[in-house]
This record gives sequence, structure tokens and C-alpha cells, in this order.
Amino acid sequence: MKAKSGLCQVLLALMLMSVPPNVLAQAQSAAFDLVITHGHIIDGTGSPWYSGDVGIRDGKIAAIGNLASAPRKRTIDAAGKVVAPGFIDMLGQSELTILVDPRLPSKIYQGITSEITGEGNSIAPLNDAIIQSDRSGYEHFKITPDWRTLRQYFVRLEKQGMGINLASYVGATQVRRMVLGDDDKQPTPAQLEQMQALVREAMKDGAAGVSTSLEYAPAPYAKTDELIALATEAGKSGGIYATHMRNESDSVLEAIDEALRIGREAHIPVEIWHIKVAGKNNWGRMPEVVARINAARAAGADVSADTYAYTAWYNGFSAFIPPWAHDGGDAKLVERLKDPVTRARVRKDLQTPSKDWDNEWQEIPGPDAIMIGAVENPRFVPLLGKRLSEIAKLWNKDPMDALFDFLIEDPSAEVAVFGMSQPDVTLALQQPWVAIDNDSEGTSPEGILGQAHPHPRAYGTFPRVLAKYVREEKVLTLEDAIRKFSALPAQRMRLTDRGVLKAGMWADVVIFDPATVHDRATFDNPNQLSDGMDYVLVNGVPVIDQGKMTGALPGKVLRGAGYVP
Repeated sequence: MKAKSGLCQVLLALMLMSVPPNVLAQAQSAAFDLVITHGHIIDGTGSPWYSGDVGIRDGKIAAIGNLASAPRKRTIDAAGKVVAPGFIDMLGQSELTILVDPRLPSKIYQGITSEITGEGNSIAPLNDAIIQSDRSGYEHFKITPDWRTLRQYFVRLEKQGMGINLASYVGATQVRRMVLGDDDKQPTPAQLEQMQALVREAMKDGAAGVSTSLEYAPAPYAKTDELIALATEAGKSGGIYATHMRNESDSVLEAIDEALRIGREAHIPVEIWHIKVAGKNNWGRMPEVVARINAARAAGADVSADTYAYTAWYNGFSAFIPPWAHDGGDAKLVERLKDPVTRARVRKDLQTPSKDWDNEWQEIPGPDAIMIGAVENPRFVPLLGKRLSEIAKLWNKDPMDALFDFLIEDPSAEVAVFGMSQPDVTLALQQPWVAIDNDSEGTSPEGILGQAHPHPRAYGTFPRVLAKYVREEKVLTLEDAIRKFSALPAQRMRLTDRGVLKAGMWADVVIFDPATVHDRATFDNPNQLSDGMDYVLVNGVPVIDQGKMTGALPGKVLRGAGYVP
């Protein structure tokens, strides 16, 4: 034993002699760019807080411990505050608005440092037909779509700079539109191979996986086998299958079963976006949903979910119209709503409960449960924030006719829909496999983005969880909430160098007072930034400093496992 010990000491001495003295000295005395002192460190794993200093160098966490004597360029005193990993938004929708205001104030004031986006309709791939079809959206934001692939879009982002990190799925709807357009038809074997090739290429470009948004046309036209084929391609590259399921109301269990089947047959993990049970007739069914997913996990299925923890969802106003009426795109939808015979058929469908499609009209308590959120027709700007019942009265029409006539003039309008129960929302939030999503694009109270009337979740989701569900109602612990914001989504998205405060990880860090952090956005007045984030660091650079936005753009593109440089 002594001989071995002596040999080790000799070898260690020889190794140290081989390192130039100046290198050793530099390693021991190199200054940190920033040291955060005296904070309560909640590291993201769910463990209780501990005390310590966090030293940051070159954008990464270089050390955690007692760094009182370590040289540094700057010190942040976090006494009485929580120091935690930056928050990861599991469904962010900012792919266009990040080109309008790359700082994304609504996100960073919540503590969000990374976002995953691309819900069914991803930012790419693109062709001329899709650009023409979606022209009004690009014109609304004054954006020129000068990319055609995810790789080209990411290059544009990196050249511009961005306030947060961003990853994107490739949308199954997007690749369907590339090959089949907006029509209700099934792909030939050759066309399906074209779609699979687009997914393969997107994964090489850095997509995080493949996604679906099966409630919104033309997505409902896709059969399960088509989705399995696309998800299989993403799975081969280490991707995720993320889904806004085909149904979140009467047939929610069947929709979960479809998602599980896709995951099982495509050999790919499944993420269920904004898990919910929608519609008054389904209130109280969340225990069934939880039981179905727990049973699948117990049987070995890699399935998880996320939530924004409000009782209203937000989607296109046209989602109230049955899928068949969307065949061919918005122009065809408008034609059908103008035709009295077809319009009567749409009306009859809305009045008839159905398991074949997610009939939101059947899910709402009444037209007062629909609030106008975003419009592209300037004439409708005065209607932002008004309920459908108010508009019907203003126009002297019945609510359904008001809906149809509104869509004729603005088929891209978006609405908030009040259709969930609080106990169901709370139960979903409490599940250990449920992370957090905003399900809203990054926005700002100023400029063109401030002209919309978004769901308050756009500004308030993460602070609201901390204020309402942790501090006030105590249905989550602070450590649980932080895990749902950081380590859990990082684990799901395979972000192995983010999501936890640990040496060697990228320094995405938030500092806040858990006793005062809160959301301010409401349904009536949503364009209000959240309060309480004293510091938000993205890759070691403050984007919020002493409660104020710095304008820094240190974000990075987060590319998936299949990325080929």
C-alpha cells in the first residue's frame, strides 16, 4: 500500500512538473467575469436551497462555493434572494416576433432564458406557395421571409442577435403543406417520402424533433400512420415528438392513446403540449388524464407534458369552424362562409356535438367566454379585448353569425377561450412530469407587438406560478416549481449543458425575491410586464440588470441532437 502511495505521489509530481508554472498560476488566479454572492441557491434539481457564491466566466458557471477571496470583474449581492437556473419555456411561439423585437421583453421579465417553439406550423421549411398563403402575417409584422430552411433561419437569428436562447421543432403540418398544400387529401407513397425527407433535412439543420398541432387545419387531415412515418425520421436523429393533440375535450383519452401509439411505433419520446381537459362537460376529468399517462409511464412509455396553468386557452378564431370547411386554406374558408348553403352546414355542425373533431363551440359556456385577442384587419382593432357576446350585440346579430362575419373579414384573428376548471388545471400542474409553457409569442408593450391583446400568459405564466401556486396556494414548493422551470424541461429536450446550476453549465441564471415576484398581466389588460426579476443572465450576460432591461442580445440557437454542421 505504501509503495503504491509513494508511486502515485511521484507520478503526480512529474505531471505537475510538466505543466508550465505560469499556466498553473493563471488557472488559480483567473478573474471571474461575475460572482453572485450571498444568495439562496436553488439548483433546479428539486433539492432544498443551499448557500454559496456562483462564479461565472466566459458565459459558463466556472465555480460554486466560497468565492469571497476570488478576483472578479463584478459582484452581484443576492442577499435574501433566490439564485436559480434560467427558466425554459416548453412552447414559446416567438419564431416571428423575435425578428421584430429580439429582446423579447415579455419573456425575459418572466425569467425565461430559453424557448422551444414550432407548434405544427414551424418557421421552416418554406416555399413560395406557403409564403403567399401566409402573406398577411408576414406583412403584419413587416417581415421579409428570406429563408427557406431551418438552417437558413437559424443563421438569420444568429446574425441579428437575440435576447434568449431558442430551439425549434419542425412541424408536421409544415412539411405537409410543403408537399400537399392546404388540401384535405392523403399523400401518395412518393409524397410521404418527400415529407420524410424534409423532416430528415430539418433534423440535420438542428430541429429538436417533429411536432403536430392536430386541431388546426390542415393538420387534422393527417392520419396516424402519416404522423408515425414523420416521427420515425425525427426519432432516428434523437428527436422528440411534441403534440397539440387531436382532441382536448370529449375524446381527450383517445387523443392521448394516439400520441402514445405514435411514440411507441416511431420509437420516440412524447411531449404533450398544454395538457388540459376542455369544455364544461369535461370539467373534473383531469384525474382520468393523469391516470392514463401514469399508467403509460409505468408500462415504459417515455411521455411527459407541460401547462401554462390558466383556465382559458388561446387560439385562432377559425378553430371554431369544422375541419372540412378549411379544405384549401383561408381563402376557401371565407368563400364557404359567404355562401348561404355552406354557411348553414357550418352552423349545423357547430350546434351538433361530435367526437370526430374538437368542437369548441360545444365546449364554451356561451359567447361571453370568447375574447378577441389579435387581429390583422385594422378595422377590428377597436374590438380587441371585447367578448363575442358584445360584438354580436354591437352588430345586431346572433353570436354565430357574428363569428362567421368576423372570420370573413379576418380569418387570422385569435381569441382567448374560457373553458377549463381551476381544480383540473391545478392537478395537472402538480404532476412531477409536467413542465411549464407560455404557449405565447414573445412580445412587448411597445410598438407593433404592443397593439395586440394577447392572453395574459404571454407576460405572466412563470411569475404567476411562483405567486399563485407556490406562495399563495402552496400547492407546489418553490423547489418543485424551479425544477419544472429548468431541470425538467432541460432533461426532456436533451439540453445537457443547461437547466441546472452546476460548474461547467451555461450561465443562464435568474435572481429574484420569492416573497414579491408576481405577474401583472390580466385578461382585460394583458400588456404588462411581470415584476420581481432583479437579474436575468443569458449565457452569463445580464439581459435584466437591477430590474431593468439592458438590451443585450446574448442568446444562442439550441440545435437538436441530429444537427450536422
